[in-house]
Amino acid sequence: MTHSPARCSIVPPYLLAALAASGDDHVAQRADATLRSDAELRRGRVTAEARPGGTTLPGGAAGTDAGPQRTVHDAQQGTTLPGVKVRGEGDPATADTAVTEAYDGLGATWQLWQEAYGRNSLDGKGLPLVATVHYGRDYDNAFWDGAQMVFGDGDGEVFLGFTRSLDVIGHELAHGVTQYTAGLNYQGQSGALNESVSDVFGVLVKQHSLGQDAAAADWLIGADLLAPGVKGVALRSMAAPGTAYDDPRLGKDPQPAHLRDYVETSEDNGGVHINSGIPNKAFHDLAVALGGNAWEVAGQVWFDTIVGEIRADCDFATFAGLTLAAATARHGEGSREAEAVRAAWSGVGVEIGADAPAPGSPAPQTPGTPVPDAPAPGTELEVRRTGGFAGRTRTRTVVLGELPEPDNRAWQDLIATDRLRTLAAGVEREYPDAYCYGVRCAVPEVDVVVPEPVLTDDVRDLFERTLRPHTDG
Repeated sequence: MTHSPARCSIVPPYLLAALAASGDDHVAQRADATLRSDAELRRGRVTAEARPGGTTLPGGAAGTDAGPQRTVHDAQQGTTLPGVKVRGEGDPATADTAVTEAYDGLGATWQLWQEAYGRNSLDGKGLPLVATVHYGRDYDNAFWDGAQMVFGDGDGEVFLGFTRSLDVIGHELAHGVTQYTAGLNYQGQSGALNESVSDVFGVLVKQHSLGQDAAAADWLIGADLLAPGVKGVALRSMAAPGTAYDDPRLGKDPQPAHLRDYVETSEDNGGVHINSGIPNKAFHDLAVALGGNAWEVAGQVWFDTIVGEIRADCDFATFAGLTLAAATARHGEGSREAEAVRAAWSGVGVEIGADAPAPGSPAPQTPGTPVPDAPAPGTELEVRRTGGFAGRTRTRTVVLGELPEPDNRAWQDLIATDRLRTLAAGVEREYPDAYCYGVRCAVPEVDVVVPEPVLTDDVRDLFERTLRPHTDG
């Protein structure tokens, strides 16, 4: 099953904002340019122009269980994706280090998923792995856009080239696995879990490639990205969240390591990069407690969880319960492995109730969220987009049950969890030139309008897909 992809980048916006305000002219200019580019990408304007038919990319035939299908392109400091093809599967190495690093990183990531979990590429069906290097000029980020990996070269003073870090490549491609499995909403606790799952499998790609066990690993995300002179060791530390950097330009690492320090914020999609430190710490503590190779037992529990019956709006407590259920299913109730899972979550303040979800059971709703009745198949939804500079309106009436299955489920989750009303209630100012998206249905009664800047990527993309075909008015 494919869920609405969110555009996920390794460097969070709050860190780029700190660099943009740092007073260092070159670093500030590049960080500001990256922020503006990222904002355009989130609105879909750059990639939509480059791919008028959608997100299908040239990547050759699907890979097999015996090997991946990789293609690396060069954007040549431009922003058109995917760029010029420079290396395909089995082609000899070029003189470009970034191309080699990207090609090898795609391969190492494919190897972890195939060799450790029997999964053929991100979608389990041999999805070709596509990457673009040299994106933009001194672009300070790397991202997964729902179809491919994209790497910037960094500003050279704070960030070096983003292909240097194997765990970053593994992290971003893991967003693709989440897209094809759990589809965790990129907002709040589910968004922090989305980021954490990518950190988990990002470090596991590195550990698997290096043959490191849990005790020998550094548990750092992006340790190879920071330039000499930066006061820090990485973007994030899974072993000690909040300690990765303390630098005059970057600021201090804001990640909490315990639920009591959870950061409530409207920035960064509700703190998805910040609060991921809590589940990151739980996984690290579990892997170290179990010993051996982290991808074998701890990683298998996390894999079983994201490919199981998990809701897109899953919160920390629910996810913790599902990991306990996964460990119990493999190792038995009261086993060393299951009790280690419970202890790891308890250590970060997430207590698993006595009635953990049974293996294969759907996750419960997020506690505290008002939940109306879910719309039944056959329910009509009027979906619309208004405003923007041109002031054009698009509307479409759809019937649940007649949409593609991933979109049916996404609409049911969106309305059943009252997420649209929550987004609308959180609007704190006017957005006069922005699009506004709305939905109406009779049962349950919903009539909500939300400006585009407030929507998360997955919700905006769901609206846009649903509006095709559309009627202009």
